[in-house]
Amino acid sequence: MNNRLCFPGQNTQFGTFHYSTFIMYLLGYDIGSSFVKASLLDAATGQPVATVSTPDTEQKIYSPQPGWAEQDPDTWWENAKLATKKLQQKTGADLRQIKAIGISYQMHGLVIVDKQHRVLRPSIIWCDSRAVEIGDKAFQAMGEENTLACLLNSPGNFTASKLKWVQENEPETYARIYKAMLPGDFIAARLTGDIRTTASGLSEGILWDFQAESPAHVLMKHYGIDPNLLPEIVPTFSVQGQVLPEVAQELGLTPGTPVAYRAGDQPNNAFSLNVLQPGEVAATAGTSGVIYGITDQKRPDLKSRVNAFLHVNHTAQHPRYGILLCVNGTGILNSWLKKMLIDGNGTMGYPEMNEMAARVPVGAEGLVTLPYGNGSERVLGNRLLGASVHGLSFNTHEKAHYLRSAQEGIVFALNMGLDVMRGIGVQPSVIRAGDANMFLSPLFCEAFATVTGATVQLYNTDGGQGAARGAGIGAGIYASEGEAFQGLRALRVIEPTPSLSQAYQDAYQRWQSVLERELRS
Repeated sequence: MNNRLCFPGQNTQFGTFHYSTFIMYLLGYDIGSSFVKASLLDAATGQPVATVSTPDTEQKIYSPQPGWAEQDPDTWWENAKLATKKLQQKTGADLRQIKAIGISYQMHGLVIVDKQHRVLRPSIIWCDSRAVEIGDKAFQAMGEENTLACLLNSPGNFTASKLKWVQENEPETYARIYKAMLPGDFIAARLTGDIRTTASGLSEGILWDFQAESPAHVLMKHYGIDPNLLPEIVPTFSVQGQVLPEVAQELGLTPGTPVAYRAGDQPNNAFSLNVLQPGEVAATAGTSGVIYGITDQKRPDLKSRVNAFLHVNHTAQHPRYGILLCVNGTGILNSWLKKMLIDGNGTMGYPEMNEMAARVPVGAEGLVTLPYGNGSERVLGNRLLGASVHGLSFNTHEKAHYLRSAQEGIVFALNMGLDVMRGIGVQPSVIRAGDANMFLSPLFCEAFATVTGATVQLYNTDGGQGAARGAGIGAGIYASEGEAFQGLRALRVIEPTPSLSQAYQDAYQRWQSVLERELRS
C-alpha cells in the first residue's frame, strides 16, 4: 500500500478503512533560539494532538563580545530528541505511525561542519551583529542598484556575510568547512545523514539570485566563497531524506520515515496560517516580532529596511515572495522585564503582567520604551541602538507603566516597519497570527489592531504544526493545500478600537519623536 492517507470510511482497493484502526501522524519540529518544540498532528483530521517544548528554561545565547550571539547546534539536536521523547510520554502515541517529518527553524543562522558532519564552531545566529560592516561594504562595492536587482536585499548581516566573517577572522576553521548550512538543514542532516537545503533557505541567507533563479554566484565570487560549500538544493515540499535506522531506534520512529519539508520560521509561520497568496499577511511576536506579507512582485526596499525572500510555495512560473519586517527586541523585552524588574520572587506569570499593564492608560502616562536591545535592527539601517526608556517620572511611574510602555513600544516599532512595507505595496487589512506569545496579551492585541488599522485573526496553530502540515504535502499524504489546512481554525478576531485610535496615534507620534532624537545622537 502506498503512503496516501485513508480518511474515515474511505473506500480503497483493499476495502473500507476506518480511522479507528488506521492512525497516521505527522511530526513537526520548530527549532527556535529560545526553545525547541515538537508538534504531533493527526493526519486524517488535521487536528493537533500535542505540542511540547524543551528545555524547561530558555536555551542560552552566548555573547563572547558585545553584539555577538551564538548557540551550540548540537544542543538544538539534543533538545529535538528530548522533545520527541517528551511528546511520546505526553500522548502515549506510537511514534512508528509518524509518516512524515517537517522542520521549521530560526532564520539566518550559520552552521558549519567538516566532512564527518562535526560542528566546527558555535552557530552564529540571527541576532548576531558582527557581520554588519562586511555586508555594508559589499553592498557599496558591488553597487547598490545591481545588488538589489539580483539579490533584492543588501548582503547585510545575513548568513553569507557571517560565512565571510569566519573566512576573514577564523581562517583555520574556514579551511576545514565541508558544508555551510542553515539551522534547519543541520537538524535534517542529523535525522537523515544528508546535507541539503532549499532555494527558500538560501534566499534567507542572501545566497540566492532572484534574476538567475540560482544560487548567488555574484555575491559568493565577491566574498571569495566556494559555491561547493553550499548543500544540494531540494524542493521545499519533497522527500528530502529519510530517517537513519540508528536515529529511528533512539527516537522510536520507523526507519526511512521521510523528512519532507523545511522552512525558516517566518515563511513557515506564514505557511502555518495558510498565508500563501499575494496580499495575505502573517505576524508573529515571539523573541522577535515579524510581519510577513506575500507578493508576486520583485520590489526591493531601496534602503533594505525590510527584506524579500522566496516564499515556501514560490516557483518560476508562479512567483511568491515574502516581504519580511523583523524587530529583534519583542518578546525578549517582555521576558527581560519579567526576570529583572517584575518577578524577582518568581511568583508572577505573563497573564498577571498583562493584567497589570492594562491598568495603565494608553501612552503609559508619557513613559516611552524603544525595544531595540537584541542586536542590530535592519529597519534602522542595521543600527545597534540598544533598548532604552524615556520620560521616567519617579512620582508617576510604577512597574505597570514599564509593562504597558514596553508592549506599546513593540507595537509602534512593528507599525513603523509596516509603514515601509506599505511603501512597496503591502497593504494589509487582515493580519493572521498564532494565538501565542505576545498575542496572548489582550492589551498587545488591542494596541496592534488599533495602531495598524488591521483586523487581527488568531489561529490554533504554531510553527511545529505548520511544519507537520508541510511534511504532509511534501510526502504526498495531502493532495492539496486545502487538505493540509482542514484542521486550521480562527480562535479569536480582534478589530481596531476606534475610541482609542487618537490616543494611540498621539502615543505613537511621541514614540517616533523619541526614536528620531536617539537616531540623531
